[in-house]
Amino acid sequence: MAFFHAARRLAPRLLVASGAAAITAASLNLNAAHAEPKSISQSLEAIESRMTKLEEKVRPPASSTEVKAMYANYWPRKIMILFGPPGAGKGTHGPKIEETLGIPQLSTGDMLRAAVSAGTEVGKKAKALMAAGALVGDDIVIGIIQDRITEPDCATGFILDGFPRTLVQAQALDTLLAQHGERVNSVLSLEVPDAVLEERICGRWIHKKSGRSYHVKFAPPASLPAGATPSVGNMKDNETGEALMQRPDDTSEALVKRMAGYHAETVPVLEHYKPSGIVSYANSNQAFGKVWAEVEQGLSTGK
Repeated sequence: MAFFHAARRLAPRLLVASGAAAITAASLNLNAAHAEPKSISQSLEAIESRMTKLEEKVRPPASSTEVKAMYANYWPRKIMILFGPPGAGKGTHGPKIEETLGIPQLSTGDMLRAAVSAGTEVGKKAKALMAAGALVGDDIVIGIIQDRITEPDCATGFILDGFPRTLVQAQALDTLLAQHGERVNSVLSLEVPDAVLEERICGRWIHKKSGRSYHVKFAPPASLPAGATPSVGNMKDNETGEALMQRPDDTSEALVKRMAGYHAETVPVLEHYKPSGIVSYANSNQAFGKVWAEVEQGLSTGK
């Protein structure tokens, strides 16, 4: 009889959603009249094994409404913001963070281009503004983010890269997330001294078609002779042999303006999230392995 009652205590595990029939202890042929257990311990092990097999058969698919609701209630999405001035290493560490967490890294530029290409309502508005030479306002960007984070790959979370850039944008993002009972729960800032950034940024060259990136000092293309001054003539893509280019804003003059804007507008966003205890920092002016160790530690910061 003790065995029968033990089985009945375990039976609730077999009540599965998604229309599966309720399976009770009787389904396991565990009625005391038919069972001859050698010991309670051995019998419970047998029950656990049998129930695991049955659960695998009736477990609902990951896309079911019930499972989505369960995850929404008990496993909130990881909503992360990746900060850092130009040249801090977001392009280097971002993909690895993305792989580690299993969630997509969302760039505002990429989202904007995708929305325009897809012809969404928000994308059409953005296209009209750009065609008129006007800036795309925060309301348009928020609308694009709102659409993007509802896609399947964001089901368990996402990483925002390049947004919010200002305190106003951060507040707008907070309002958007609050509508769904969510909030930013992790902020990681890659820190690099301004003087170091100039060497990093002004030495960058890219292959426009593929996006492959090179650096005259840290990652030169094979076409650049040792000691030579980099130019369009000797900076060639390793795979295609095509000429590389420098972005217009990858100059010393442009960097001064970009850093002034970063410190004046973006840094206050970090201050906005600090009281929540979700902000972490990684010194990006060191060897890759050391940077990543600090990034990993920062990934565990959040609420």
